[in-house]
Amino acid sequence: MGSTVLSLRIDGELLDRLRSHAAKRGMSVQDYVARTLIREDFDERFKTAVDETEKFYGAEGAEGESPQAPAPPRDHVRPSAGIA
Repeated sequence: MGSTVLSLRIDGELLDRLRSHAAKRGMSVQDYVARTLIREDFDERFKTAVDETEKFYGAEGAEGESPQAPAPPRDHVRPSAGIA
């Protein structure tokens, strides 16, 4: 995979903030911006995948409800750790 140059014109104040954020992470501004773009792209692709999965399987649990595993039967007895 090759690389391509992307030239941006940004405000001086924004560049200062980017420098500060990058410095906190020990990164160059270029690396910081590239990682941020990669992360945003991943988040967007992940959200799209989740949306497509919900469309495929239906909207069950789409309101933030996660399906719960059934409770174990009440007559289930756990063996004691000290008994062999």
